[in-house]
Amino acid sequence: MKVYFIGAGPGDPELLTLKAQRIIGECPVCLYAGSLVPPQVVACAPEGARVMDTAPMTLEDTHAEILAARERGQDVARVHSGDPSLYGAIAEQIRRLRADGIDYEIVPGVPAYAAAAAALGQELTVPEVAQSIVLTRVSMKSTSMPEHETLENFARSRTTLAIHLGVRNLREIERQLTPYYGADCPVVVAYRVGWPDQAFIRGTLADIHGKVRAEKITRTALILVGPVLGEVKDFKDSALYDPAVPHVLRPVAAKG
Repeated sequence: MKVYFIGAGPGDPELLTLKAQRIIGECPVCLYAGSLVPPQVVACAPEGARVMDTAPMTLEDTHAEILAARERGQDVARVHSGDPSLYGAIAEQIRRLRADGIDYEIVPGVPAYAAAAAALGQELTVPEVAQSIVLTRVSMKSTSMPEHETLENFARSRTTLAIHLGVRNLREIERQLTPYYGADCPVVVAYRVGWPDQAFIRGTLADIHGKVRAEKITRTALILVGPVLGEVKDFKDSALYDPAVPHVLRPVAAKG
C-alpha cells in the first residue's frame, strides 16, 4: 500500500491537479483536513470509500487509520490544503511512515500565494520592483520560529512578503515592517482564497489592521506585503522577450 500526500490547492476544486483528482478517485481511504479543504475537493473519492475529516483528530489518530489501511492493503489519500511542502505538517507524518516502513508519495498543489496573485490579476515578480518572495509566518500560539527567521530580518530586503497565520497579529506585523517598508506600503489580506466567499482587503501598513478588523476576519487569511502590490506602471519590460537581448533559444539579437 502507499500513502499519497495530496495538495488540494487553496479551496477551489477546479484547481486540483489531474494527478491529484485521479489518485483521490482511486484510493479507498481518504483523510482530508476539513478545516481548510472543502468537502467538494474530495467528492471524487470512489463510492464506498472511507472518507474522514481529520480536523478533530490527532496525529496519532490519523496514523492509526493509515496502519489500519495497511492491514487491509488499501492506499490512502492524505489531502492537505495548498501545497503539502508549505506548512503542511507532513514531516512528522512522514517520520512515522518511515519508521513503520510505509511507502509514500507527495503530489504538489497550488499554494495560496499563487492563487491569490491570480485572483488579484497580477504578477508578484515585476522587473526592477520585486524579484523575490519570502514565504513565512508569525509564531503566536503555533510552533516557534527559528531564531534568525524574523519579520525584521526579512523586512530588511524590502521584498514581497507572503505571511501565513498572522491575521490576528497585524498590529505587530505593522510595528516590525513599517520602519523598512514605510507606513504607506501596500498590503493585501487574502481571505479564504479559492472558496466561494473569498475576499481581498487592500490597504497599507498604516490602515490594514482597521480594515480587517471591520470585516471581522480572524483566520484563514494570507497577508501579502510589498511595493509590487501597488499601482506599478512605470517598470522596465523583462529582458526575456527583448529582441536586443539574445539567449539560448534566440541566440541572435534582432536588428533594430
